[in-house]
Amino acid sequence: MSKCCGNGKKANAKQCDPCAPPSVECGSVKQSTGASDCPLAYFENMIDNCYDYAVEAKANGMPIVGIMCEFASRELIMAAGGVPVCLCGGSAKTIPAAEEHLPSNLCPLIKSTYGYHIEKKNPFLEMADLIVAETTCDGKKKMFELMAESRPVYVMELPQKQDDPDAFQHWVCELEKLKLRLEEQFGVQITDCKLKSAIEVMNRERSLRRNLAEMMAGDDPPLTGRELLQFKSSISGIPADFEQYEKALSMFSGKSRVKDSKSRVRILMTGVPTVHGAERVVEIVENHGGQIVCMENCTGIKPIIDDIDPNAPDLIQAVAEKYFNIHCAVMTKNNRRMEVIRELAKKYRAECIVDLIWQGCTTYDIESFYVKKLAEEELGIPYLRIETDYSPSDSARIAVRVEALFETVKSNAHHLTTCG
Repeated sequence: MSKCCGNGKKANAKQCDPCAPPSVECGSVKQSTGASDCPLAYFENMIDNCYDYAVEAKANGMPIVGIMCEFASRELIMAAGGVPVCLCGGSAKTIPAAEEHLPSNLCPLIKSTYGYHIEKKNPFLEMADLIVAETTCDGKKKMFELMAESRPVYVMELPQKQDDPDAFQHWVCELEKLKLRLEEQFGVQITDCKLKSAIEVMNRERSLRRNLAEMMAGDDPPLTGRELLQFKSSISGIPADFEQYEKALSMFSGKSRVKDSKSRVRILMTGVPTVHGAERVVEIVENHGGQIVCMENCTGIKPIIDDIDPNAPDLIQAVAEKYFNIHCAVMTKNNRRMEVIRELAKKYRAECIVDLIWQGCTTYDIESFYVKKLAEEELGIPYLRIETDYSPSDSARIAVRVEALFETVKSNAHHLTTCG
């Protein structure tokens, strides 16, 4: 059965072979093929794979713990014998139900997630024994209050001043309290041995995903940005995922697959997370001549930059340090984000920066001021801020702006060539 390639056109099975070089039209959209030995084909079924894993785990007595943010320590959940599952909604279809309770000008990620809660359509949310929430943004914080009326929700308070030692100690206390809650609810003891083992599992996952991301730094990236995004699983620590990560590194490293890769505009994408189902802007950018070589967001490099020392004398403090250093836009002042973008733009040789903002996301919206300044005044590359939601109604307008951005990049490159 043929499937749409994201631009309204049909593609045959040969064109959409997940391991074959993606064309401009086909890009890296989902295909139904028999290429089960291909990592891309495996991760196209990521939701089904995660569902099967979660069902089996729950049948074997392992609690399912829902999370909505990278600040929720997967290591502590895994050390408690639990399965951490990302609950972030990426569908516009559940938003109308959410807007019966939530304001319409709220972030679509929050509304989509809450809509799944209202309509009971997210199987991971329905099987969750606990939801570990956090006070990152006001929208999520208040949404969790409503969700807690009918589901078990535990909220961690996230301090938002990374340069304040007292704030860090408060965060350590918050993780200690989370540890206690997990132990009490699931009748387990989180020992240093269990926590060390969980840290090692997550370090391995982060390392594998970093290595995949770093393949994109070369002159001829072997994947599209959309394909790289597929390697973000909703559940961490699945052994089969690790096997596929390693297979992908072996299969794609140093290979030339992406059509016209060297002539495409190299893009660093930053801003809000592009969760499963909300990849529309990524596809628009790459269907119009772009190559996203680096994603500096929560579904990209941001949460996998730092590992945790499994031999640290105080493992809770080591876990706290890793998560407290995440350069989320809720932090004030968020200097590290600009430092990371600067380093990544140079490492991946970005020719421009695309800053994606979900409507209603005040923190990332305001920080776009600093990102634009960094791109244009310091790095000397064009910048495009895209504010949108999950509706496709503005796709044509976004495409026009993206094409204009690429024309600017190519014009600048031509000017440098002729003047050099």
